[in-house]
Amino acid sequence: MDVALRRQYEGLRGALEERGADPDWVETQLRAQRVETPSWGYGNSGTRFAVFPQPGVPRNPFEKLEDAAQVHRLTGICPSVAIHIPWDRVDDYAALRQHAESLGMTIGAVNPNVFQEPEYRLGSVCNPDPEVRRRATDHLLECVEIARQVGSKVLSLWFADGTNYAGQDSFLERRHRMRECLAEVYEAMPDDTRMLLEYKFYEPAFYETDLADWGSSLTMCQKLGRRAQVLVDLGHHPQGTNIEQIVAFLLDEGRLGGFHFNDRRYGDDDLITGSVNPFQLFLIYNELVEVQTSGRSNVAYMIDQSHNVEPKIEAMILSVTTLQEAYAKALIVDREALRYAQRSGDVLRAHRVLLDAYDTDVRTICAKVREDLGGAADPVEAFRASGYLERVAEERREGAQAGWL
Repeated sequence: MDVALRRQYEGLRGALEERGADPDWVETQLRAQRVETPSWGYGNSGTRFAVFPQPGVPRNPFEKLEDAAQVHRLTGICPSVAIHIPWDRVDDYAALRQHAESLGMTIGAVNPNVFQEPEYRLGSVCNPDPEVRRRATDHLLECVEIARQVGSKVLSLWFADGTNYAGQDSFLERRHRMRECLAEVYEAMPDDTRMLLEYKFYEPAFYETDLADWGSSLTMCQKLGRRAQVLVDLGHHPQGTNIEQIVAFLLDEGRLGGFHFNDRRYGDDDLITGSVNPFQLFLIYNELVEVQTSGRSNVAYMIDQSHNVEPKIEAMILSVTTLQEAYAKALIVDREALRYAQRSGDVLRAHRVLLDAYDTDVRTICAKVREDLGGAADPVEAFRASGYLERVAEERREGAQAGWL
């Protein structure tokens, strides 16, 4: 940290102390923050119209881990990588785990894919054909075994299942089929493994989606058992949805299992988190901190984004630093003043307490924490100066780049 940045950091600490905050506690919490990055975020991706290759894109899951290790090295809080099967299928998962460990990394959530094969045209676990449901269930069970081999404790599920026309299928029969399949998978999971059930209100099914909202996901989880929890993707809601209220309710029920952080302007845009609605991101973290201080939450913080035109590693780094800053702002909320204003019915004062924290420039304290963790004050610039991308672009010139398809 240079002299000017150090001066700003000391000024921020002093300002926080004047407001009754404990800078040391804030830094301790920030050092303990963990964010999981997705293997697919390092591969080629695009729109329904085109995929735009970039130099240096990994050719296999081993190289994806190497790119993810760069994000962790520069930010200090991303030691795990989610994998997607079959996109990340390998012959030897023990070797993949060992490679991750050699980089100081671990394998995080395992994400099955039951939405790309032709037989899933009418759904996977909800499909009216029992043979298709059997194939989908067997793939989920395969991923339970993969999770065991790589040391993962999270099975993360999203289904494209749904219908496009009224009368196409029975709402209730589809739900019963899903429950039957997921119950078999749930029983096969080790006792220390959680099932995270994601929802999405549309696409590719436009009449109804079988897990369309947090309520449908929650009730399914309640039928399966305590180790089934809801996964909230920030892009999977209708416009104007109060996501922080959903977060509060799920936390209160002990059913918030994890996040897929990203941002959206229209639909499931998968933009860099905080790039469209940073205030919403802060408000979500505000609810998380409220419960976190009680020790009642076990939430998996994961990024799920599509970097179509921006550099992939830099985009991931920017996402992580944005999450650090949103968390830092939530940590410095004057909760005593907030509760007093809320209970006194002082509407404007309660709102201003949140604005005071949100408007605070916390970048220097986040930079200091990153340096404490062996990272960089400005990790994007540090990555650009490292020469890593130029080196791997040369090393990976031959062979097919990894991608979604």
